[in-house]
Amino acid sequence: MSENTRDKETEGVVFGRNAVSELLKSGRSVDKVIFADGAKTGSASVIEAMAKNAGIPVLRANKAKLDKLACGANHQGVVAMTAGVEYSTVDDILHIAEQRGEKPFILICDNIEDPHNLGALIRCAEGAGVHGVIIPKRHGCGITPTVEKASAGACEHMAIAKVTNIASTIDLLKERGLWIYGAEADGTNLYETSLAGSAAFVVGSEGSGISRLVREKCDFTISIPMYGKINSFNVSCAGAVIMCEAAKQRNN
Repeated sequence: MSENTRDKETEGVVFGRNAVSELLKSGRSVDKVIFADGAKTGSASVIEAMAKNAGIPVLRANKAKLDKLACGANHQGVVAMTAGVEYSTVDDILHIAEQRGEKPFILICDNIEDPHNLGALIRCAEGAGVHGVIIPKRHGCGITPTVEKASAGACEHMAIAKVTNIASTIDLLKERGLWIYGAEADGTNLYETSLAGSAAFVVGSEGSGISRLVREKCDFTISIPMYGKINSFNVSCAGAVIMCEAAKQRNN
């Protein structure tokens, strides 16, 4: 998907069978679910039954209509229309940790621009038991339909806070007792670092990494040791490795 196409995406559209299925399971308000003509078997029929059982209108349309709603992306014959993304607050995320009786475990995405990477990071965060994901209001990707699809429905189960300023949010988290770990190539070996406490992990943009001010706010910088010829992972892969290592330490 091109940059121009992504710019046309609007919040409130969810497409793809996994994403729509998880949306319906989440209990979030859904205005209607639209199926492509001919999408009547397999998981499509299961999704249709879920929507009808929830009293959600089910409509049929030709593929061209769904292509337009999904801005040309692969919708797999199903699109849902909602009232929009329901963002959380940082306090909401901390409250989730408190309710679970766990030390806060947060992912901060600093200027992630590729929706596929953001979606993959949210998917990994949900699987690793992260309490919430923090993204910036500007200079980064929001929760677009492509992000929802790339997350395989994890967006529906993850508290996501959209904040005006990442640096000042880090200050707030420090005041609440969290340690801040920035993922950078020149950091301390991930596997030799204690990650089990109250913590937020910062991953940066695909091109320039963590911004200078945000890096200065981090208590520690950590890196993943590389053993091949390349010197770094894609940001979503790196984030997955870091979150899984933190989850392993927390659960031991």
